[in-house]
Amino acid sequence: MERVGGFFSEFWKFAAKGNAVQLAVAVVLGGAFGAIVNSLVTDIITPILSLATNNVDFSKWGLVIRGEGTEAVTGAYVPALIIGYGHLIQAALNFFVVGLSIFIIYKLFSGAVARLQRKAEQEEQAAPPVPISTEEKLLSEIRDLLKEQSGQK
Repeated sequence: MERVGGFFSEFWKFAAKGNAVQLAVAVVLGGAFGAIVNSLVTDIITPILSLATNNVDFSKWGLVIRGEGTEAVTGAYVPALIIGYGHLIQAALNFFVVGLSIFIIYKLFSGAVARLQRKAEQEEQAAPPVPISTEEKLLSEIRDLLKEQSGQK
């Protein structure tokens, strides 16, 4: 029973770390983002591409290997055998849009961070050095004297 309690205590320590919580949030947001991108591709980009391909819905494109029908001997229904590469095209388009979106967000974020860092560096360089007060000078001298005295003993 102690092993179970130890397992859960270790799990709680792991889950309480910032990285695990951030990862969970990222997964949830990624799922929501995936739904948005899927809708963008399915509802906006695919119809536009269908116009270019004479109103053909390429998600239904496929290679028919065997057509549907009935079997000659038993009369049983035989479904068609189709390689549906249209879904692959749609998935590749989804992947491209997701990748492009993430890349754009990354570039915007890293550009903003770089601008903020440059601005902070410029402000730091432009700021005049803070003069040391008389009190700070005296305290520094006392500290140095105490260090010397402790080193001599």
